[in-house]
Amino acid sequence: MSRLTIAMHHVRAALSGAQRLGIDTVPLLQTARIPPLLLGDDRARVAPEQFTRLVKALHRATDDEFLGLGPEPSRRGTFAMMCHACLGCPDLGSALDRAARFYRLFPGGPEMAVETLPAPAGDGAPAVFSVRTDLRPYDEGNFLSECILIIWHRLSSWLIGRRIPLRWAHFAYPAPAHAHEYDVLFGCPVHFGAGRTAAGWDAHWLAAPVVRDEGALAAMLRRAPADLLSRREYGTTVAEQVRRTLVQALRTAAPARLPEVGEVAARLAVSPATLRRRLQAEGTSYQRLKDAVRRDAAITSLVAGHEPIAELAARIGFSEDTAFHRAFRRWTGTTPGAYRLSGAAAERTDHPAPGDRPARHETPGQPS
Repeated sequence: MSRLTIAMHHVRAALSGAQRLGIDTVPLLQTARIPPLLLGDDRARVAPEQFTRLVKALHRATDDEFLGLGPEPSRRGTFAMMCHACLGCPDLGSALDRAARFYRLFPGGPEMAVETLPAPAGDGAPAVFSVRTDLRPYDEGNFLSECILIIWHRLSSWLIGRRIPLRWAHFAYPAPAHAHEYDVLFGCPVHFGAGRTAAGWDAHWLAAPVVRDEGALAAMLRRAPADLLSRREYGTTVAEQVRRTLVQALRTAAPARLPEVGEVAARLAVSPATLRRRLQAEGTSYQRLKDAVRRDAAITSLVAGHEPIAELAARIGFSEDTAFHRAFRRWTGTTPGAYRLSGAAAERTDHPAPGDRPARHETPGQPS
């Protein structure tokens, strides 16, 4: 399935800690094959693989798994050892308790907690995972707290081998300009200006057995952080079911043709009006999903750099190249050709030709 791309806001936020440490971030972007010029455009997005390369480069440059964003650095390998400690637990509740106690061993590390609240009338008891440390005084501390919340939710689902649906997510700060991204990231109602940053789910998940082993952990860590930060789709929401239908259509239709809303509604055994209403309740629409599927497929192809742009346009359902170019500029702020060329230039800079000697950037705190 086509994977969800990542907004430029998250790229800028991830870089801010390194910038504060005086590290030249241009070589890091080049290592990730992210064109530096894209940083200034809020519409631009990157593929999960690009973001993974960037975060790994930032880990090396800052020697900090929190990317220089928190009150104290977290040495590389800390998260992996915490995951190893969780594998020996019988159920998710004890694994999360052990993980929270593990991080409390390190001075200055974010304090996290899991608690079960009393059940509301006629409803099951909620479990709440919260970030107790106030990270707002730090540059992009909000981004760090969001990452902690996202990663621990994804890690919990990974440990038990099942997606844990979130009831809600609360954030202890006002709604940012990119608030619309939160629906995709968390897949639940979100609320800003809350008393703490936390997420809630049904408490019965805490009794679910841990099913992962050392081999599965090694594979997950190789793909991190993309698999943890980029929301995996399980087909449990209407939007996910529609997106999956659209992605499958791109893969199988010849010539490529995305189904109309009535066709998708028929596949889901609902009326078009009901489908539109349910998508609206989830904060999206059929056209937004259709654009997102095309956009993500285009970015993924352009990052790979092998498919001719004319063939790409036809494959994702555009009858004319000019229409594809207009749509891509609307989605990302640049043209497909410029996106591919700037990414290729970043790759050439990261991997110079024989005899070329790139300028060495001496930066404080950057490992040699």
